[in-house]
Amino acid sequence: MAPESMSMKTVFVLNGPNLNLLGQREPAVYGMHTLADVQQLCAAACARHGFALRFHQSNHEGALLDWIHEAGRMHASGELAGVVINAGAYTHTSIALHDATKGTGITLIELHISNVHAREPFRHHSHMAAAAKAVLCGFGVPGYGLAIDGLAQMQPPAA
Repeated sequence: MAPESMSMKTVFVLNGPNLNLLGQREPAVYGMHTLADVQQLCAAACARHGFALRFHQSNHEGALLDWIHEAGRMHASGELAGVVINAGAYTHTSIALHDATKGTGITLIELHISNVHAREPFRHHSHMAAAAKAVLCGFGVPGYGLAIDGLAQMQPPAA
């Protein structure tokens, strides 16, 4: 945990299209946890590491871009620990999300609940991966906590 004199760093957890349907959509693939369950898990993981949490979901690419840009401003001011993104289908289609990540200089972890490499061939390519610090897939919903743990490990040592 950071000393009192230092401000708490923030983790953005961004969720793309259809993740609002967690618990309903293809439970054999995505499990029975809801997005609210994911948010609780992320809040607990952030609390363990002394991070503040910004948790968002949108079915709209532009909203995800706006949050990455906001995270970039926080990164520039030293307030950001990093971003965990489950971009859903945008992973495989959005050059804009890749460009935003590269343009802001944020530390980004790409996350997928399922093992995308064991699924349809169109899911095997990620536009995000080249801009990400790490990629995590196939751990189910607990992968979100693992990603936040990973961000904590990537933080520079306190001065």
